[in-house]
Amino acid sequence: MPKMKSHSGSKKRFTLTGSGKVKRFHANTSHRFWGKSPKAKLRHAGSTVVDASDEYRIKRMLTVG
Repeated sequence: MPKMKSHSGSKKRFTLTGSGKVKRFHANTSHRFWGKSPKAKLRHAGSTVVDASDEYRIKRMLTVG
């Protein structure tokens, strides 16, 4: 049986926290800021935890557990 390969795109987009949750960054934060309100820009700054319903699929792509 060959080794499982992790999904290259997922490796760049997701990281795991110490407790095993999947962390991601918000979308819509790279350009066209003149079309977004200051409130929206603040809301999308930083990172957040992936929803539990998507966590299983992402962990499979990262070949974790």
